[in-house]
Amino acid sequence: MKNVLIVDDSPIIHNLLRKVLERNNYSVCGDAKNGKEGVDMYKELNPDIVFMDITMPVMEGLDAVKIIKEFDPDAKIIMLSAMGDDEIKEEAKQLGVDVFLKKPFDDYKIVSAISKIV
Repeated sequence: MKNVLIVDDSPIIHNLLRKVLERNNYSVCGDAKNGKEGVDMYKELNPDIVFMDITMPVMEGLDAVKIIKEFDPDAKIIMLSAMGDDEIKEEAKQLGVDVFLKKPFDDYKIVSAISKIV
């Protein structure tokens, strides 16, 4: 079973993602509310997959991705965002984000994104 870390400041997104992941036999090993918590939890938990929001308090998602990738270049990161402009997508890609998903999402989009990286 793959372990997943969710990094998002929205409790609603955490709940929705957790349900989708658990229905599809993934284990949520951590819930971070901002990028800094996400970086700290990544280093502690070493998850197989990270779902990362972009816009969060304390530390933005792209900044967290940069730190995680420096710590572990093989980290598998799926970026979730309500913003989908090309500039942000390109920056995420340059930082090593594996998949960029636009909110809202459904079971199929989540499972499909994971299948692209595992």
